[in-house]
Amino acid sequence: MNNRKIQYWVIPPKHDAEFVANMEDVIEVYERPYNPNHPFLCMDEQPVQLIKETRLPIPATINHAKRVDYEYERNGTASIFMFTEPLSGWREATARPRRTKTDWAIEVARLLEGRYAECEKITLGCDNLNTHTKGAFYEAFPPERARALVRRIEFCYTPKHGSWLNIAENELSSMTRQCLANRRIGDIETLQKEIAAWSSDVNNTQRGVEWQMKISDARCKLKSVYPKIKS
Repeated sequence: MNNRKIQYWVIPPKHDAEFVANMEDVIEVYERPYNPNHPFLCMDEQPVQLIKETRLPIPATINHAKRVDYEYERNGTASIFMFTEPLSGWREATARPRRTKTDWAIEVARLLEGRYAECEKITLGCDNLNTHTKGAFYEAFPPERARALVRRIEFCYTPKHGSWLNIAENELSSMTRQCLANRRIGDIETLQKEIAAWSSDVNNTQRGVEWQMKISDARCKLKSVYPKIKS
């Protein structure tokens, strides 16, 4: 039996033109200067298991750490939607019971009609899933409202096996480590309060994200993913 540890990676494909085309689309967007009238947002989603305590934990004291009973109760799942605007250093996490097309459209619409109501357009970077589509808005809203929302979105999809290009994924990873790891959260209301508090704290203490990789860097460092041109 092999007891070596396994490291999990997002392994990129080799010589894949579609991967390269989408990757360069995303990197090119990161190279744009900040435009408050047309900001760039990244979004990602993460499922969460809700776990309730079966007995009240005993608070920590000077002599003892906090004591939690080993038994727990599964209480369903929730989905966290993470939106981040890398250049301004803003992020927001919200929790919903599901992650359907309608849930996604409602979350995007909330931002377009709220924080970004005065923006002519936004560029939205996200995974190319069947829930992240223009049609999702037509399933959630009347056609007049759906069309008004769709016209203000420029989609920028990350390639399959290229989730490392999505800064929202990094924000989700940070939130998991800093807010959710080794904790039991038993209901969606508590989950929402906790991730909202995390978002507010990080927004007040961190600056924007400085994306380093340029297209020229990708063409040099990621040669294996570029197709070999046959002469």
